[in-house]
Amino acid sequence: MPELPEVETIRKTLERLVIGKKINQVKIRWGKIIKLPSDALEFQTKCMGQTVHAIERRGKFLKFILDDDVLVSHLRMEGRYTLDQGDEPYDKHTHIIFSFTDGSELRYQDVRKFGTMHLFMKGLEEQNPPLSNLGVEPLSSDFTPEVLKTAFGQTTRNIKSILLDQSVVVGLGNIYVDEVLFRAGIHPQQIGINLNDSDIGRLHREIVLTLTEAVEQGGSTVRSYVNSQGEIGKFQFNHFVYGKKGQACPKCGGEIEKMVVAQRGTHFCPTCQKVRK
Repeated sequence: MPELPEVETIRKTLERLVIGKKINQVKIRWGKIIKLPSDALEFQTKCMGQTVHAIERRGKFLKFILDDDVLVSHLRMEGRYTLDQGDEPYDKHTHIIFSFTDGSELRYQDVRKFGTMHLFMKGLEEQNPPLSNLGVEPLSSDFTPEVLKTAFGQTTRNIKSILLDQSVVVGLGNIYVDEVLFRAGIHPQQIGINLNDSDIGRLHREIVLTLTEAVEQGGSTVRSYVNSQGEIGKFQFNHFVYGKKGQACPKCGGEIEKMVVAQRGTHFCPTCQKVRK
């Protein structure tokens, strides 16, 4: 699933490609992607005639700011957008097509069909699910060590499950949680409530630094991720532990291991990341 750096990269790309374009028609080839309104025809009718004024990101969600409404799009595992000309043939995995008055089309493709789209009246998108359930943005001024300390003090869960919880901090997924915890020297099974202020400060710093670096590198291309112009991200070349099972730890030279934590495959160095009680 694309995480914050990948979604932010897609947002920046789409911003260059579709801002100012007016929607002339919407074609829906797989209606289950549309979650709100429940009537696909209503979705089509509402979108038609509206102009794309901005594209924002909230966690792993894209927000297309239109004249009267906001389209909230979640790519899930395999979703991606491409900008094509209207006379070009459709890929078999193309499910939603936004045709613009200039003849171009924004096409949503999704191999697994897990992506979702919600259309809200402008101003209501943050007050309703899925956005109303989200926690703080890790690259915003609202994200402080105190936010983490409060979250850790309210649960006995391990640190990996807390960081994956989008109601606590948004945008972190399996890749970046593994990388952040390694950089901070914290074991993924460490119980959050047992972290001291020094640990929390280090973790906060590494979350911000790692995500910032990943955004600058265009995210991580793992499996099928590319941006909206078919370009791969480059941060995977800077991974320290993710996908490195059996390889040497870049800090101590020991062997990187993999286990299941919070129901996710988890990479870590047992020497550099020890559980502390």
